[in-house]
Amino acid sequence: MSAASHLPGGGASAASDDAPRKRGLGGYLLLSPGGLWLVVFFVVPTVTLVATSLYDPSGSLQLGYAMTWHWQNYTDAVVDYGPQLLRSLQYAVIATIACVLMGYPLAYAIAFKGGRFKNLMLVAVIAPFFTSFLVRTLSWQYILGDNEAVVSLLRWLHVLGPEGHLLATPFAVITGLTYNFLPFLVLPLYASLEKVDRRLLEAASDLYASPFTAFRKVTLPLSMPGLVAGTLLTFIPAAGDYINSELLGNPTTRMVGNEIQDLFAAGDYPTASSLSVILMAAIVLLVAIYVRRAGTEELV
Repeated sequence: MSAASHLPGGGASAASDDAPRKRGLGGYLLLSPGGLWLVVFFVVPTVTLVATSLYDPSGSLQLGYAMTWHWQNYTDAVVDYGPQLLRSLQYAVIATIACVLMGYPLAYAIAFKGGRFKNLMLVAVIAPFFTSFLVRTLSWQYILGDNEAVVSLLRWLHVLGPEGHLLATPFAVITGLTYNFLPFLVLPLYASLEKVDRRLLEAASDLYASPFTAFRKVTLPLSMPGLVAGTLLTFIPAAGDYINSELLGNPTTRMVGNEIQDLFAAGDYPTASSLSVILMAAIVLLVAIYVRRAGTEELV
């Protein structure tokens, strides 16, 4: 029997009890920088935003706003800006679906068919991030311009009428959203597809499954975590975007982000804040329902 076992108070067991405490403390220390960052730049701004949304709307920047717990701000925001809110969610859903239809084949091709060009294809996906979001959106003004090749070709094919145009339409706004957020879907989806065990596909083929059946029964379920993550990374920023609508749309395609930006610029902080809170709540609700329905335990 060791001498430590004869120490008063059970010295050996006390030392072993201290080890987990030290390890637990070390974990909290490692988490503290990220936790502090979240508190300062997420929790505090969110609480401030909610508080601002309850200010008396009759105030002003010059006279100041008083906290009156004015819940009517939310009702007024929904009544006044409900169409823009619904339009934002609609455009975001359509853009996300378009990203899935284009992004899944692209991610699949990179993961399974890329070969020695895989890294080059990934660089091509992220290459747009090397330029400004604003510059990328402005470029679509030129691409979709009335006198440019795309519109001229569509008019020649009689897809558009002689006076038809693409710029300043919902199509232009959704196109800009799809283009700008497509990499956010492709990258996490590629990461999931890259982890798919190829032997499972070989086994499906040995069991006489067709390529489509193997994809539906093996590849698609295993790629769901990446697909769900990618759709969320696409839908969430698209719903709050205002640059694409501002540069590629018209007054009838304004999204809720445009209204929030204009309200803050005009100094109407209570209405802008309440509209922001409503948008956040709507996105959180839709995301929670979507993740639950998707059944991806890794993201719940």
